[in-house]
Amino acid sequence: MSKKEAIYSITAILVTLVLGFSFLYLYVKANPNETETATASMEESQTTEEPSHPYLPPSMDKVPEGEEGELIKLGEKYHNETSSALDGYVGNKLNCTSCHANGGVNGSLDLVGVAKTYPQYNSRAGREVTLEDRINGCFVRSMNGKPLPKDGPEMKAMVAYYTYISQNVPDGTKERPWAALKKVQGDLATVNAEAGKELYNKACITCHGEGGDGGALGIPLWGDNSYNIGAGMARVRTAAGFIQAYMPKSPMGGYEAGSFTDEEALNIAAYINKLQQRPDFAKKAYDWPKGDAPDDAAYETLAGKKQQ
Repeated sequence: MSKKEAIYSITAILVTLVLGFSFLYLYVKANPNETETATASMEESQTTEEPSHPYLPPSMDKVPEGEEGELIKLGEKYHNETSSALDGYVGNKLNCTSCHANGGVNGSLDLVGVAKTYPQYNSRAGREVTLEDRINGCFVRSMNGKPLPKDGPEMKAMVAYYTYISQNVPDGTKERPWAALKKVQGDLATVNAEAGKELYNKACITCHGEGGDGGALGIPLWGDNSYNIGAGMARVRTAAGFIQAYMPKSPMGGYEAGSFTDEEALNIAAYINKLQQRPDFAKKAYDWPKGDAPDDAAYETLAGKKQQ
């Protein structure tokens, strides 16, 4: 290509760019509504992608420096890696995050605000319980282990973390509607555990395994490495509510989170909790001491026997 031809080519490109921008300017000026709509649509799309939560806590990047901050970070570690970081107190392969996902923030069974709602009355205990009591309830039931020393560094770290993620929730808050789990309704006498098995094999087995022992993708749902009979998740309505709200985590067998009907969720929960073996809870007979056990309690209590 000669020098003269190169000059012509560059000139042609520049003229094309100038004309293109000129036409774009004239179009935008003549059609302001369309461009505003497109911009608003993009902004709305970006907005809807943000996590929705009424009281999202500060990022863990904003944890204060020093001893307080280190305690908060340790509490987060204990929440996410409970079975390994606190293996002396955990008797199975579950972690706090098995139920309270994403560090307890804006995930399943959200814990944001939990530090603001305790102490509170607990019907299973028949008395007012503290946050430390509630944490230990999970350790001895859901994690089939031993309670943390209430004044020990492990408990202090966990309380510090839950207090940190609760700081934006107003003082005096008693209820946390953003974290409420629906207890699935329906006649328990008509629940079909065998039908639940079929649904389990379609939508759950890939992650939780044929034997319910979990694996890389899912937690153990029954057997020695799962929650014991005293855990809240051992109740059919509670488990069904969790299944219906959050399972499966990714589309599987034609189902996705929120797609199970009440009947289907109850049937799966019954298959997991009624047809399978799991660890016992030695003090279960003393639960609901005022005789107000729910209809899906997984065992008989002393107070319940006295009312018969």
